[in-house]
Amino acid sequence: MHSTLRRLDLNLLLAFDAVYRHQSVTLAADELAMSTSALSHALTRLRGALNDPLFFREGNQMRPSVYASQLAQPVAESLRQLNDHLKPKPLFDPLQSKVCFKVAITDYTAFCIFPTLMAHLQHSAPGVQFELQYSAQKLAINELLAGHLDFALGFSDPDEKGPDEIHEISWLEDSYIALSGKNTASLSMQDYLAARHLVVTPWNETMGVIDYQLQKMGLARHIAMKTPSMLSAPFIIAQSDLLMTIPRFAAQKFTDLLEVRIHPIPFYVPPYRVKIYSHRFSGKREANQWLQNVFTLLSPSLTRP
Repeated sequence: MHSTLRRLDLNLLLAFDAVYRHQSVTLAADELAMSTSALSHALTRLRGALNDPLFFREGNQMRPSVYASQLAQPVAESLRQLNDHLKPKPLFDPLQSKVCFKVAITDYTAFCIFPTLMAHLQHSAPGVQFELQYSAQKLAINELLAGHLDFALGFSDPDEKGPDEIHEISWLEDSYIALSGKNTASLSMQDYLAARHLVVTPWNETMGVIDYQLQKMGLARHIAMKTPSMLSAPFIIAQSDLLMTIPRFAAQKFTDLLEVRIHPIPFYVPPYRVKIYSHRFSGKREANQWLQNVFTLLSPSLTRP
């Protein structure tokens, strides 16, 4: 592959292009910051490599051969494209950037994180854009590996390890609470097990962390309804006798909107932990690092009571 290029010094094409445009060895040498003898030597090497005289001297000008005239446009275009593509990447400037981040989210991460994030960025990074996507799996690893996503905000089991190419950091930690309608004054273990429950299943999973924890205790709850959307669920809770177990920060936001009550869970449940997943070798490495720093900066305010 590229057998011709392997035996050709590409710098010689710069000399060819300059001589063709200026029709002068002297002017071409000045443009390339070379001596005229060095440029003449480069032309000699290129003539030998291409087996064509390329240029003829006519008075004070260098006239191209038929072959050189045929080469001129594709060489100039190729050099232009290489020059454009090989420019050093500019430093990331959030104030000027119009980068679009593609982020896999759940209702929880979108509802609890992005209002604060967008308020923070509206002046410091007004041109930055986000494309939020629901993932078909709990962890959008394949989408990250394929470059279809820049970040995934989600959670995994402590012993669950992804591919080496995926970078993950622990980000947010929140506790679980029970959300009920206004008529539920308190919640004992007996009350919790006797109640009918609404369960949010973003990926249509058969069992979540709450039910795994109850199963370890030899217990089970009565699930009356499953829904993939956390945002519709509190409105159902407010108008029924159902219970819903969700992270505290989200529940507190709903208490400002609906007649619902928050109750401590009457048994131990591991904290809800959100991680940030990204590709270690992303083409947006500098921009991604900036956004990851913003996420980290905002994390204390996101779950503050």
